[in-house]
Amino acid sequence: MQRLLLPVDGSPSALRAAQFLVRLIDGRPAPEVHLLNVQPPMLAGDISVNVTIEMANAAHERAGRDAIKSARDVLDASAVACEEHMLVGDPAETIARVAREEGVDAIVMGTRGMGLIKALVLGSVATKVIHLVDVPVTLVK
Repeated sequence: MQRLLLPVDGSPSALRAAQFLVRLIDGRPAPEVHLLNVQPPMLAGDISVNVTIEMANAAHERAGRDAIKSARDVLDASAVACEEHMLVGDPAETIARVAREEGVDAIVMGTRGMGLIKALVLGSVATKVIHLVDVPVTLVK
């Protein structure tokens, strides 16, 4: 059985990646799909002193559910079973860690389309993932 990782962030390109994955596996034996959303950690300047750890965790959970929803709907509509992972951390590093831990054979993910200059200055999650993993990565624009 093939194991695939589908990291999503709720963007249109993540939805297109989910749709591509469904087309990719159409008619083939059902793969093991891991649907992943990574929320960036909250920084001290992003929260007030009145925010508890439970409140921060709930906010990450809500944001993760929102980000996963459209991709999950695409998979469900095509009867593609998946295991959900919602984590907090650096997106590229977390995607690479989950890929290793779950022993995936490939990653299918969208690109945000930041533009050349912004991508050169900031880098992109997709570019970082490609450099951090040893499995094929399919990028969907």
